[in-house]
This record gives sequence, C-alpha cells and structure tokens, in this order.
Amino acid sequence: MSDPESRAEPSERGPRRWAAVRSALLDALAVVLPVDCVGCGVADRALCDDCRGELDPLPHERRLDTGSGPPLLVVAGLSYGGVARRALVALKEQERTELLGALAPSLAAAASRLAELLPEGLTESAGPAEPIPTLELCRVPASRRAFRRRGREPVAQLASRAGLRTRSLLRVAARSARQKQLGVDARAENLRGAMRATTRLDGRRLVLVDDVVTTGATLLEAARAVREAGGEVVGAIVVASTPKLFRGSRRGAARGEGER
Repeated sequence: MSDPESRAEPSERGPRRWAAVRSALLDALAVVLPVDCVGCGVADRALCDDCRGELDPLPHERRLDTGSGPPLLVVAGLSYGGVARRALVALKEQERTELLGALAPSLAAAASRLAELLPEGLTESAGPAEPIPTLELCRVPASRRAFRRRGREPVAQLASRAGLRTRSLLRVAARSARQKQLGVDARAENLRGAMRATTRLDGRRLVLVDDVVTTGATLLEAARAVREAGGEVVGAIVVASTPKLFRGSRRGAARGEGER
C-alpha cells in the first residue's frame, strides 16, 4: 500500500510536511517547557490547533463618536471574547510571549483593512501636485503602573511581530483609576487629560495602535492628546474589540471586559 503522503499533490506536500514538523517540534518543546493551551487547557500546547483557528483574523470596523469633529474610525482584527480574550490576557499579564505569533496576524489584518478604507491607504501619496503626508503608526501608551508591572510594552511587541513600524509619540501624564471597574461615561471622565504628546505633532497624520478596545475611552483620549499637539488622527487599529463595539464575534466567543 502506498503512503498517503506520496499520493498527495505537490502543492499539498509542503504544507503537510510543515504541519508534521511543527507538531513534532511542539511535542519536543512540551517535554522541556510544559504548558497548557491558553484557550481550552489541553496539555502540552501553548495554543492547540482548534483554539488557534479561533484566532483567524476577522476584521471589523467601528466609528467612535468624538463629541466634536468627525468620528474616529477603528478597525479590529478579532472580537474580544473566548480564546482571543484569554490569549491577550495571558500575553499581557502572564508573559506568555509565545502567543505573539498567533495574535499578531489580527493586528496586521486590521492594518490592511484600514488601508482599504482610507483614500490614501497607509503610505505616502504618489500624486505630484499635492502629496499626502505619510501616515505614521503611533502606539497608545500603557499606564506607568502597567509598564512597571510588566516591564515591557505588549502593543509594541504585537506591532513588531505584525511587521508594523510604530512610534512612541504619547505618554501617560496623569494618574488615573483602573478602567476595569468603571462604566462607559466614568471611563471617559477618568482618562480626560491623562495623555500628552512627547513632542509637537504639527502637520503629522497618525494611526493609533492598541491591543484592545472596549468602550473606546482610551483611543479617544489618545486622539485628543494628538490633536492638542497639532496632529491629526485618521484612524486606529487594534487586535481585538469587545462584541458590544464590534458585532459578528466568531463561534464560541464570550463577552469579556478589558481596561481600554
């Protein structure tokens, strides 16, 4: 009897072989560094194949009311619930950096979708008459409390893994209460005036980059800080958003509250 692998089309052999090699490497790694799947708890996998499938990008967009001026266009790669929520929490709070490779594609997909929605895309216009200034990707800063606790920037790590070059142009200038315990209006009030630009941003056009959006208060405060410094925010991209902001969550997603 011939080997099923030998009967496969040439175009199928590569992916099949890679899947076999990947599985063998994960088995070997599990002996040295035993872990459980962050999604379902199955042993010896940081993320099992079924849960990894739950993180396939599904970009959605939403426009946040800024109160004055045009709304803020936000694109998310995933719905923030189920596996996506557990993976992001594990990355941020448990240093499960092995999850970066599974989460970063959703941020990249959000960037691609935003590029489709913006007339000028995400690059400098080629028009000779009035070139549009290059759009820059600006990371939304974490609170000083969170940075001290983690010692790293998960948003920067996710963006880097997604192949996105981001800049740190904002800082948290005022102490605020934890967003998680607050309602929608209280979150916005809690963050009002909390961020400042690190430099003047006159004439610069930015896309904000963050990991999660729930009520949108953090993104709106970041946009306010950019405008105060003379810049313009043309949109935002995030890995995931809560279902109450972005409808169409994938199978099995459960509602979850974040801090953004």
